[in-house]
Amino acid sequence: MEGTVVAVVVVVLLALLVLKSGMRVVNQVERGVVFRWGKALPGHRQPGITFLIPFADRMRKVNVQVVTMPVPTQEGITKDNVSVKVDAVVYFRVTDPVRAAIEVQDYVFAVGQVAQSSLRSIIGKSDLDDLLSDRERLHEGLALMIDSPAAGWGIHIDRVEIKDVQLPESLKRSMSRQAEAERERRARVITADGEFQAAQQLANASRIMSDTPEAMQLRLLQTVVEVAAEKNSTLVMPFPVELLRYFDRAVQKIDSEVRTPQKTQQDQPTPTPTEQGPTEHAPPPVPPTPLPAQENADPR
Repeated sequence: MEGTVVAVVVVVLLALLVLKSGMRVVNQVERGVVFRWGKALPGHRQPGITFLIPFADRMRKVNVQVVTMPVPTQEGITKDNVSVKVDAVVYFRVTDPVRAAIEVQDYVFAVGQVAQSSLRSIIGKSDLDDLLSDRERLHEGLALMIDSPAAGWGIHIDRVEIKDVQLPESLKRSMSRQAEAERERRARVITADGEFQAAQQLANASRIMSDTPEAMQLRLLQTVVEVAAEKNSTLVMPFPVELLRYFDRAVQKIDSEVRTPQKTQQDQPTPTPTEQGPTEHAPPPVPPTPLPAQENADPR
C-alpha cells in the first residue's frame, strides 16, 4: 500500500514537472510563435499563459510595440549638385509575428538597412529647397520606399521623418547673404510704399486746406499746442495766416485801383490837329551860317 502511494506521488510530481517545463508566459507587448519539431505552427500565441509540448515545441517571442529606430547620417549630393548630410528616424511595428520570425532573420537590422538606402536615394532625387521646405512630401516618399519591402516581412512603417539637414559652411554663408538681401529689399519696398501713401494723404490734405483756409489755421493752432506741451522749448508765435491774407487782399485791391485810372487814360482817343485850339506862331527859321572862305595858300 505504501508503495502505491509513493508511486502516485512520484507520478504527480513528474506530471507537475512536465507541465512546468511546458508552461510559458507571453507578455502583453509580445506574441508567441511556436515551432514544433522545427516547423512553425499557423497563428501565434496571445498574451497570457500558454502550454507547450516538452521536448517538441519551441516558442519565439516577437515584440509588437512601435520601434523607434534612428537612421545614421547619410551623405549625398542633391539633384541640384549640393553636398548635404541628412539623418532621419523611422517608426515601425510588427503586424504579422509569424512572417517577422520566418521571412527575415533580423527584421530590425533589415529595416535599418532599407531606411539608409532609401534615404540616400531620396537625397539624390530631391532639390535642396525640397529638403529644407517640402519635407512632408519627402516623408511620404521615404515611408513608401521603406514600406514596400517591409510589408513582405510582416512589418508596417508608421512614419519616417527627416531630423536634420547639414549644409556646407560656404553654402550657409551664401544663404544668409541671400536672406539678408531679401529682407533689405522688402524693407525698402515697405518704406517706399509708406512714403507713397503718405504723399497721397498729404496731397489730399493740401487740397482740403486750399478749399477751406480755416483748416490751415486750425492745423497751425494744433501744432502750437503740441509744441507747447514740451516745457523745455521756447515757442515763437507766427502771424496768423488769416491776417497775412487780409494784407494780401488789401494790397491787391489798392493795386487794382491804381491800375484802373491809367487804363482809362490810355483808352481815350488822341485829338487831331483840326480839333486842337489856335496854333501858336512858330519861331522864324534860323539862316545857315556861311562858311569862311578858304585862303589861297599858294604864293603864286
